[in-house]
Amino acid sequence: MISSFVITGFLGVGKTTLLLNSVKKYFSDKKIAVIVNEFGDVGVDSQILTNVHSEVLEISEGCICCQLAQEFESGVIEIIDKYHPEIIFVETSGASEPFPIFMSLQNLGIAVEGVICVVDAKNFDNYKNNSTALYQIGGANIIVINKIDLVDEEKLKNVEAEIAEIKERYNIKNTLTGEPVFKNYKIYKAKQGVVDPEVFEGVYTPDDVIRLASDSHHHDHTAKDALTQKVAYLPADLSFADIDALLQALPDNIYRVKGVVRTKDIPNPLFVNYAFGDVSYEELPDYEGKSMLIFIGESIEKGAASLAKKFPFLSFPQFSLQKP
Repeated sequence: MISSFVITGFLGVGKTTLLLNSVKKYFSDKKIAVIVNEFGDVGVDSQILTNVHSEVLEISEGCICCQLAQEFESGVIEIIDKYHPEIIFVETSGASEPFPIFMSLQNLGIAVEGVICVVDAKNFDNYKNNSTALYQIGGANIIVINKIDLVDEEKLKNVEAEIAEIKERYNIKNTLTGEPVFKNYKIYKAKQGVVDPEVFEGVYTPDDVIRLASDSHHHDHTAKDALTQKVAYLPADLSFADIDALLQALPDNIYRVKGVVRTKDIPNPLFVNYAFGDVSYEELPDYEGKSMLIFIGESIEKGAASLAKKFPFLSFPQFSLQKP
């Protein structure tokens, strides 16, 4: 039987890093398929993942839990028929909830060994009240607290206590019986996306899951929590200092920036990964696409307009995507 793991978590918590490190370290002898549910219509994480995996299916253009369930299931079937994987990893968008993915995999007869929610210990206070983040934690049976090397012991204990409270309030339940879908959950800790192998042993058993196939539903997000994105295209003659200055000037309502940029002083394109003030870069010598950045946050139009005025090299198409 094919096994699977669903990896969820808010924007910028380190899902892709955890997935990459885990597959390299623990699953090198297995045939793996990775399905990436990206936030926007421009595939960025797949540029990184395809360096390790032979097949990446990008699901885009909206919230997978309500708009693309049919496409997701047909895509999984196609990958199984073509590649015959032993294990499937699904990395969900930071702007979507994991439970509908879990249900889709169950409906396909694929064993879900765990729904893993990655939590950013350093930046947890910045997003812990977002409704999507709350239901991501509530819909998981494995919690990985990442970036523990960036916080002190007191902060880590506070994060664990808050997770316990969130699980109590937002644990996914059968609306008919009131019973939780996952009666048990475990918390693990990670530094720089490196976790112990026990994370992938799974705590899911068939008895833990209430039959909800006909009862699962998407939780409404409030207007306040609505995440939007803006895609900006950049010229190739910028310097690295231009990119750094741009990221230093981001307004508070922009949580996440990712993309690939070309600069005149670095030979290879750079993968840009920004979240809550932290930024990392990785060279992508095989990237042949356009130079672009995706800005993700709340009420982003105003922030994008301000950035475009300050940095005229940003070219924003006149549209945005909103997550319901």
